[in-house]
Amino acid sequence: MYKKKTRRSSKLFDRSKRFHVNGVSHNIRFFEPYPFVTKSAKGKYLVDVDGNKYTDYWMGHWSLILGHAVPQVSVPVKKQLQACWMHGTVNEMTLSFSEIIQKAVPVAEKMRYVSTGTEATMYAVRIARALTGKKTIAKIDGGWHGYTTDLLKSVNWPFEEPESAGLADESHIVSLPYNDLERSLQILDNTKNDLAGIIIEPVLGGGGCIPATKEYLKGLQEFAHKNNALFLLDEIVTGFRFSFGCMYKKMDLDPDIVTLGKIVGGGFPIGVICGKEEIMKIVDTSTHKKIDRSYVGGGTFSANPITMTSGRAMLEFLKKNSGPVYRKIGKLGEQARKGLAKAFGDKVAVTGMGSLFMPHFLANGITKIRNASDASRCNTDLLHRYHFEMMVKDDIFFLPGKLGAISYAHSESDVKDLVEASCRFSESIK
Repeated sequence: MYKKKTRRSSKLFDRSKRFHVNGVSHNIRFFEPYPFVTKSAKGKYLVDVDGNKYTDYWMGHWSLILGHAVPQVSVPVKKQLQACWMHGTVNEMTLSFSEIIQKAVPVAEKMRYVSTGTEATMYAVRIARALTGKKTIAKIDGGWHGYTTDLLKSVNWPFEEPESAGLADESHIVSLPYNDLERSLQILDNTKNDLAGIIIEPVLGGGGCIPATKEYLKGLQEFAHKNNALFLLDEIVTGFRFSFGCMYKKMDLDPDIVTLGKIVGGGFPIGVICGKEEIMKIVDTSTHKKIDRSYVGGGTFSANPITMTSGRAMLEFLKKNSGPVYRKIGKLGEQARKGLAKAFGDKVAVTGMGSLFMPHFLANGITKIRNASDASRCNTDLLHRYHFEMMVKDDIFFLPGKLGAISYAHSESDVKDLVEASCRFSESIK
């Protein structure tokens, strides 16, 4: 049925394979038998080249909190395009954008912009090592911080196996069991003399949409600061997702560096390294010699006028409308989690918070999802089948195997349709 309704996508994807490795430019965008090719997107919908219209819960890698091609962003971007879109010098848009971020994210006493989240976490790790003079970085089993060589370890199950050939720094990365403070502190204690920093997502994104406990986060932070290491919080997924600002404030955390991306770019490429002034000053090339500095460049397209304009427009809208936006998407997220739990019963555990959600088809004795290990031992093949069948039969799109994100463009009727489609799938796997 999928092949029948996506014939033009099939032909175009065959052509794409002539130019691109595996036909894609991001590994996770490939799924069997081939991904459909998108022609347009508006609001909550994706439309493929065959004319199929999907209600989208992937939402641009979870970055489009208002929906696709929203006028709140497109109008100022079009206006900026008429003036310029790239000049490689300081621009005024960056100043007003940074002011919004700084007020919403107090740890952002100083910032540097890059073009991806991967770059942001890469530089955060470099700053930690430069400032402490130590090499070891601790991350989480299942924690995803982009493709940076420094952190490409223990991302996918089994976590003990290397993620890639060509990695040279794995001996300086230790991995911690998520939400298990006692075991994590034991591991950290063995490396505390060389510990430069601990990096963690407050909600595991790619690892299963699993929130960290407050106790766990505060315990890791306390250990880091007690041992003169930096506490690095990766809020690329969670920043501005649940409220206007970051999760760390509600968790009573005091991170040294927070990385941002996704939502803050308004749908355009961005990464942000936000840090305390005493931390970030090591990046200053005007006051530090080579041997004393942490070299954080930014890149050709960092802080370009279009991204600064789109990001500013996005955050200005969210600030003015934070009440209705976050109330609506949070309510819909709760309805989705409750609806999926009811639809699947004891077949599934549903994780997430706010506007994020993910079902896990229970297997191998797993009854509760506390970490990425639990999520990985669930029936991930059935999860892919569930997402694929909804795409084919119900025109509901999740990137197969990934969590769902609700945008401001979604409605209660969309969640109702999702739950009804899930009930039909649940009946089919009895």
